[in-house]
Amino acid sequence: MIKRTVLDATRELLRELGLTTVFGNPGTTEVPFLTDWPDDFHYILGLQESAVVAMADAYAQATRQAVLVNLHSAGGVGHGLGSLYNAHRNRTPLIVVAGQQNRALLPHDPFLGATDAPEFPKPYVKWSIEPATAEDVPAALARAYHVATQAPSGPVFVSVPADDWTATTERPIISRPRIRGYAPDPEAVDELAAALEAAERPAIVVGGAVDQDAAVVETVALAEHLNAGVWVAPMSFRCSFPEDHPLFQGFLDPERGAVSDRLAQHDLVVVLGAPAFTYHVDRGRGEAPLPPLFIVSDDEQILARASEGIGIRTTPKLAVRALLNAVGRSGRPAPSPRERPAKPSGEKLTGEFVYSTLADLLPEDAIVVEEAPSHRGALHDHLPITATDTGFLTVASGTLGYGVPAVVGAALARPDRPVVGVIGDGSSMYGIQALWTAARQDLPVTILIMDNTEYAAVRIFGDSIGSEKLPSTELGGIDFARLASSMGCEGVTITEPSGLVPGLTAALADKRPTLVHIRVASSEKSPY
Repeated sequence: MIKRTVLDATRELLRELGLTTVFGNPGTTEVPFLTDWPDDFHYILGLQESAVVAMADAYAQATRQAVLVNLHSAGGVGHGLGSLYNAHRNRTPLIVVAGQQNRALLPHDPFLGATDAPEFPKPYVKWSIEPATAEDVPAALARAYHVATQAPSGPVFVSVPADDWTATTERPIISRPRIRGYAPDPEAVDELAAALEAAERPAIVVGGAVDQDAAVVETVALAEHLNAGVWVAPMSFRCSFPEDHPLFQGFLDPERGAVSDRLAQHDLVVVLGAPAFTYHVDRGRGEAPLPPLFIVSDDEQILARASEGIGIRTTPKLAVRALLNAVGRSGRPAPSPRERPAKPSGEKLTGEFVYSTLADLLPEDAIVVEEAPSHRGALHDHLPITATDTGFLTVASGTLGYGVPAVVGAALARPDRPVVGVIGDGSSMYGIQALWTAARQDLPVTILIMDNTEYAAVRIFGDSIGSEKLPSTELGGIDFARLASSMGCEGVTITEPSGLVPGLTAALADKRPTLVHIRVASSEKSPY
């Protein structure tokens, strides 16, 4: 009788949990895990671990499911830590499985050994372990799945010594269903409902967790029920309200005074699925006053650190459903719709002109992946995201390297939808290796590189605080079209406004992975 190995048991568990798509970059400590790779498993190879983690991040975001990431010992985990930090801030349910040297070698500080492996990715994982024995590996992975997918979701880490996979086990494999979301306390709902009934000018501030919980449609219904204006929380990583809706008011900037100014017109604010609030700059205005707040979140840390407001702990969709049942339809007047800037003339190849043109050409069901920090304000003004299901993906952390790999991950996750990336020239070079994977997987993606020849967000921020002679913000000289071609993708360069419409039209229609290198004018505006 052939005995079952830990590897056999693990693959059985992974099948039951739906974790048969694996993103990775293997090394020697991963060979035992990869041996006799099953035909029903799909291994997505990336050429650098940071790109691997970012691809998996977007894949998990777009599917709203956990995904397995296979990294190489300490070095591979180290390469992937920037993207793991992004996944932490994006609340992405990644299960990172890293190779470790054989157990017999660990006391001798071996080559490729990971010292205190579970400590390395902390604090940016929800849970971390190196199982005490080989037979504990399947149970550790089962627990990792439930920790990663429980609200608030996030990455977890399991270090597995290479010889554990060939050990035998008789332990049964227990696979339990994913743990569902949880509803708010009924008394808390009644308190919030009463406050909304009494308010004259309420607002809702939505964060990425709303779309992450597939609650956008319900949130639209709630806003219409209340005639409440809807704002997007600072640095939100998903689109959680259609930006062409008449109740949409715009985007809050990541500065306390700016948030206070925007929300001053409201006498009650419900923060739904977002921190209250994420700030990036301090313009010296101190603790600017905010309207009365209710903070509705599944994250106990967000609720605990809020300096004001009433917290309600719940997952977003169940919270919105409870409020729809508790609040009567309001007869209060709706706020005026947001006024958008006029379309740019197209005299110069600016970020505004690119986004405005893309808005006219973008397929209705497209997923937009964005990582062009210096053009974020132009995006908000000229490319409204209107989808109510994963229409937009970016990073909550601001750490670069997400964009190009995320296009690949999103396209693998949602082959039924076109995926378009808008990436800065500086941002792209943190994860450019993902172009190779796009070509290898034959993905019909379109990636726009907004090349202003600099780290413009850094330079603009420096200008805003009076810095002088900032070193090393100038880039330039990168031929992105040729770089794409070298990795197997199509490459197109656009240098004049007149070339934008025909160039983008052809790229969007191309079924091959296509990079469009756009030499845009340098931005002088703050991204917020």
